[in-house]
Amino acid sequence: MHTDTDRIAALERRLAALSELADREAIRACLYRYCRGIDRRDEAALRSSYWPDATDRHGAYQGSATGFIDWALDKLSDGARNVHMVGNIAIELHGAVAAVESYFLALQADRSPQGQARDTLLCGRYVDRFERRDGQWRVAARTVCYDWMQQSPGADGDEAQRFGARQPVGAHRPGDAWYALAEEVTAREPSNGADHP
Repeated sequence: MHTDTDRIAALERRLAALSELADREAIRACLYRYCRGIDRRDEAALRSSYWPDATDRHGAYQGSATGFIDWALDKLSDGARNVHMVGNIAIELHGAVAAVESYFLALQADRSPQGQARDTLLCGRYVDRFERRDGQWRVAARTVCYDWMQQSPGADGDEAQRFGARQPVGAHRPGDAWYALAEEVTAREPSNGADHP
């Protein structure tokens, strides 16, 4: 026979499990927001991924996360393409602090010091200290560990030749299809609980 104490304890366990799931999902959402921010040159998404006092040890850059964002946006201003993907996300929650390791694959199109087009494949891990402040999870300190790098000559031809009929082509903010969709969904009026208009 279950007592009120047993029922309360079971409810508290369920609530704690739900809270942990919500924390883990918020951390994953932040990691994905960072990837979209860097690939789409979306400054707001990048800044919302870090706390204002965060630090970032990111290859050649070491310093404040704010400085990294400024450095990265300047470096990416030439319009080169980037694709970042994260996976194998390990999250160890400790109250309002979490140790998070995320494997990444990053394909970057840029130019060599001699001006030749090149593609660079980087693989590694974001080793992050996340902190929850005012109910939000963001990166407080990041160290990027590199596990693989491979460079190759860039593809021949311009984007119109390479992509052909494969349209639309990904773009930087605000020209990417994601931003048009997000604006459309945000602007849509509530449908009084109905799934369809």
